[in-house]
Amino acid sequence: MSEAYQRSNAMNPTLPATRRNTAPPRHRATTGLLKPAIALSVAMMMSACAVGPDYRAPDVRLRPFHSAAAIGARHATAAPSLDAWWEGFHDPELVRIEQRVLIQNLDLAAAMARVRQAQGAAEAATARLLPTLDFAPQASANRLSQEGLIGHVVRTVPGFHRDYRTYDVSGAASWEIDLFGGLRRGQEAARDEEEAAQVERVGERITVAADAADAYFQIRGDQARLAVAEQQITVDAHLLDLVRQRRTRGISNERELAQAEALLQSARQTVPLIRIALEAQLNRLDVLMGAQPGSYAAELGRPSDIPAVPSIGGSDKPTDMLRRRPDILAAERRLAASNARIGEALGDYYPKLSLTGILGFQSLSPNKLFTAPGFQATGSGAIRWRIFDFGKIDAEVQQARGANAEALARYRLTVLHAAEDVENAFTTLVQTEQRTGDLQTEVASLTRARDLSQQSFQAGVIPLTDVLDADRQLLDSQDQLALNRANAARAAVSSFRALGGGWPT
Repeated sequence: MSEAYQRSNAMNPTLPATRRNTAPPRHRATTGLLKPAIALSVAMMMSACAVGPDYRAPDVRLRPFHSAAAIGARHATAAPSLDAWWEGFHDPELVRIEQRVLIQNLDLAAAMARVRQAQGAAEAATARLLPTLDFAPQASANRLSQEGLIGHVVRTVPGFHRDYRTYDVSGAASWEIDLFGGLRRGQEAARDEEEAAQVERVGERITVAADAADAYFQIRGDQARLAVAEQQITVDAHLLDLVRQRRTRGISNERELAQAEALLQSARQTVPLIRIALEAQLNRLDVLMGAQPGSYAAELGRPSDIPAVPSIGGSDKPTDMLRRRPDILAAERRLAASNARIGEALGDYYPKLSLTGILGFQSLSPNKLFTAPGFQATGSGAIRWRIFDFGKIDAEVQQARGANAEALARYRLTVLHAAEDVENAFTTLVQTEQRTGDLQTEVASLTRARDLSQQSFQAGVIPLTDVLDADRQLLDSQDQLALNRANAARAAVSSFRALGGGWPT
């Protein structure tokens, strides 16, 4: 009761006692309006406590990488930024390829579409918490049956007409009050799944960037191997001419001529295999760049040296990897979503309250549609409670808990696989580079041995078989060196990928 109204009662003793002790009409109306507001506030307060377990991220601890010391001991160029590790190779062609891939790759486009789907699902889950309003104006022409229940009764009434029209303009609102938080848990799960899709898109970016670099280095390796094979073909062809000349002069025999011809054919038969592998990687790279195979073959057809491998972040700790790798982050978000789904399933154990209201106008004549007599209103509230359903809710809850346990196991397995990727990539890089050094020494030694063998053969000191053996060993070593240099660069790409490089965190 307002203070002004109390003073008014005190100054007017002629008012009835009941009038003085009751609220004014406007205050009574306000009190009547407050009742549903208070009920709604209570419902909202109840919905603040959502059923189901609150999510806590799992505590995962990893020991330092045991291969990191060997990575740190490498003598390599300065370590590039992990966000754009491909720039550390200082290869302009590789940088151009990465730029094209990150813009044109179709796997990335599909991943972005999946993100939009997850965003739509999250928005739909949020909309379920809010009321919906439907507006449905309609006009209808009707002909009443005279033999029906109503028509049979009123057909004898004077002025009765079987034909009539109705006009209806109304809006209907409905709202399911989230009393126990089941809908909010569903919204929470949808948001977590949206975040997982966002991170998985980043993971797709890392994958395609690494795949493009891997294909590029294989192309450069195959081109180097092809150059070695063609050089060997030139040397063997020259040796064959020499043997033919010696055969003409009667110095060499038919056996040596056949051996020289076989050596040349052996060198030539390696070329088709290398060209097949080279073409496959060129086509692979074109597809990664979202182009038809063959689109960039001419651009990449010019051979180029395999760039030096930069330093790798061997000082990175496992915790850095856990915070950076998208597959780990996505698995954690999927785990959070599965936890929220438990609460969503548990929400079906509790009653659900729905409010419905309709406001509008209805009339048999359009002229009287928007008038006070044509106004109609309906309000209702309903409670739905699944009391007995043969254990369906129990099964749904059990399914949600099982999915959560699976998500937890997958998260922990993803962490272990990530650590495995790092260890394998580090070891492969270190050992491949060590083998590259050994192969360089071997190639230098075999080159000197081959040259000395040819000189000795021309002088008639050694047989042709010694020259053939020297050529064969040198060819194998040069081929392995070119292949190993490409593999070292590919191992560096795998290391950057294992650490989660390729996107700004």
